[in-house]
Amino acid sequence: MKKCRKICYCNTALLLMILLAGCTGSKDEEAHQPSNQASAVQTDEKHTEPEESTKIRKDEAEPITESEESATKAANETSSAEEKRKEDNVLAAYSSEKIEYARVWLQLGPNQEIDELNVRHISAGEPINPNDDTSASYPEDVTQLAGSRLVDGSVTYHGNGDGTIHVYNVPLRWDSDDVEKDVMREVTENIIKNRKTVYVDTGDNEKIKRLIDIMMIH
Repeated sequence: MKKCRKICYCNTALLLMILLAGCTGSKDEEAHQPSNQASAVQTDEKHTEPEESTKIRKDEAEPITESEESATKAANETSSAEEKRKEDNVLAAYSSEKIEYARVWLQLGPNQEIDELNVRHISAGEPINPNDDTSASYPEDVTQLAGSRLVDGSVTYHGNGDGTIHVYNVPLRWDSDDVEKDVMREVTENIIKNRKTVYVDTGDNEKIKRLIDIMMIH
C-alpha cells in the first residue's frame, strides 16, 4: 500500500512539472512577440528610408541638371565659334584687296551671274570720260569692277579704309552720242558731287570665294 502511494505522488509531481513547463513556454512565446513586432516596425522603417533618400537625391539632382544645361549651351556656343572660324579660314588664303573687290560686287554688282570679274585701277586725276578732253577728273583713286559683258554692268568706287566706299555713278562705256561735248564737263562734275558713301557688308564667304576665283586684275 505504501508503495502505491509513492507511485501516485511521483506521477502527481511529474504532472505538475509538465504543466509548469507548458505555462513557462507560453510566457516565453508571449515575451518574444513584442520583439517580432518591433522587428516588423524596423523593417517598415527600412523600406521607407530608401524612398526618402531617393527623394533627397532627386532634389539634389536638379542643380546638376541646370549645370548640364549650361555646359551644353557653352558647348553649342563653342561649336558656333568654331564654325565661324572655319568660315573665316575659307578666305584666309586671299588678300584683303581681293576680298574687298568681291564684297563690293556681291553687294552692288548689277549682275551676280557672271563668268568673270574684271578689276581695273584708275588713278586720281584721270578723266572720268577718257574719250572727252573736257571731262572732269577723279578726285581720288578709284577701282572699277565689271563683268565680261556690257550687260553685266560695272561698279566704280573708292575704298575709304573704314568699311565704307565712295560710289561713282559712271557708265562702263561712254558713247559719243550720249552727251554733247560742250556739256560733258558739267555731267562729269555732277558725278563727283553726287557720289554716295556706302557701308560694305561682309557678305557670304562662299560667294566671295567664288568671285575671287573668277577675278581678273588688270
